[in-house]
Parts: sequence; structure tokens; C-alpha cells
Amino acid sequence: MKIKILLVEDDTSLGFIISDHLKSEGYQVTLCSDGAEGFKRFNEEVFHLCIFDVMMPKKDGFSLAKDVRVIDKSIPILFLTAKAMTEDKIEGFKSGGDDYLTKPFSVEELQLRLTALLKRVNIHKEVEDELIITISDFQFDTVNFTLKHPNFEKTLTKKEAHILKILCKFMNQVVPRELVLNAVWGQDDYFVGRSLDVFITKLRKYFADDQAIHIQNVHGIGFKLEVKK
Repeated sequence: MKIKILLVEDDTSLGFIISDHLKSEGYQVTLCSDGAEGFKRFNEEVFHLCIFDVMMPKKDGFSLAKDVRVIDKSIPILFLTAKAMTEDKIEGFKSGGDDYLTKPFSVEELQLRLTALLKRVNIHKEVEDELIITISDFQFDTVNFTLKHPNFEKTLTKKEAHILKILCKFMNQVVPRELVLNAVWGQDDYFVGRSLDVFITKLRKYFADDQAIHIQNVHGIGFKLEVKK
């Protein structure tokens, strides 16, 4: 199993250099150029480690890390920054970072830091264990976007699948509306908000015949996928 890394770096040249080096070391790398795109991709795929530049357009690295930590408490996060001030390092750790690398740095040092971070987590765990999610009598295949029931089968659209995956991560908990919007669309303005409401309505219809499943609107906050045992 290849280790998948999400690299978010707005310096195009540096991003390609880091990406090429990591790929040559056997990693699978997804490169994004801003924080909003990075958060969207984080919710579309399964990653084992994140590398975030701090100063980026649309969403800075610290804000990105905070959003990621809402969804995943354990994935290692390494910050890249041109700043070496203690205050910035403290802010990085407070936002959920595990390590901090100051520019300029060598690819050898980067590799050593990644190796140390990966030793802290169980990267050998099979990702497939998380790809099929049970929702009452439904089986949700997060890779093939299929929703299966003994009397029902539906192939979801990409956005339907991503929204449902987020709701499942917070099953029986409230999910902030803006988190879903940023994760799926990369923004949270009025128009994409209306689109989200349409997708939520569609998901409700798919589960309509199962009384144990309910997608609740929590006024002023977001949504809650309630599944009774």
C-alpha cells in the first residue's frame, strides 16, 4: 500500500520539487496550490499525511489544519514556512500541526521529518476497512459511490457521495454547514448553500423508507445524520 500525501503549497516551483522528490521515494502525492482546494481534496480522498505551507491564498495553512482536525484528529500534519519566530511555531502547534519545517530546507531533512511522523501512526492499517460504511441496513461504498440496500441500489453523484461521507464521519453528531460547503465546493456563499440544500433533499429521499435513518436540519448550525441502533 502506497502512502498518500496531501501537499498544499502555493509556490509552484517548490511544490513540484517537493512532489517529484516524494514520488521518487515511493509516495503518492496530491499537490494543491491553495488552502481551499486543499481542504476540498482532503475530503475527496483518503490521505495518510499532510504537508501544508503556512502563507497561502484563500485559506492559510493554520486555518486549513484547524478544518482538517475537525474531521480527522490523528492524521500527521507538517507545516512549511518561511517564518522561524517562536510565536508562529506555537500557533502552528495550536492549530493542530505535528511538526514545523522552516524554509529553506533540504529534501533530505523533509524526508527524515516525514519518516518520524509516520512512525507515530499506524500507516499499515488497511484503508479498505473504512471504505464501506454501514448505515442501518444500507452499505455505502465510498469508492464506487454506491448505496446498497436489500431492496434498493443507487449510484450516487460525486457530490452526493462526498456530502454523505462527511455526514457519516459525524454520524449522530451535528456537522457545521460551512464545513460541508468548504469541503465539497471549496466555498460557502449563498448559491452553493442552496445547492447543498438540494443535495440533502435527495439524500433524504434515498433513505426515506428506513425509519432508523434521518438527516436532520439543525437550525443555524448545520446537519445531523441520525441513525438509530
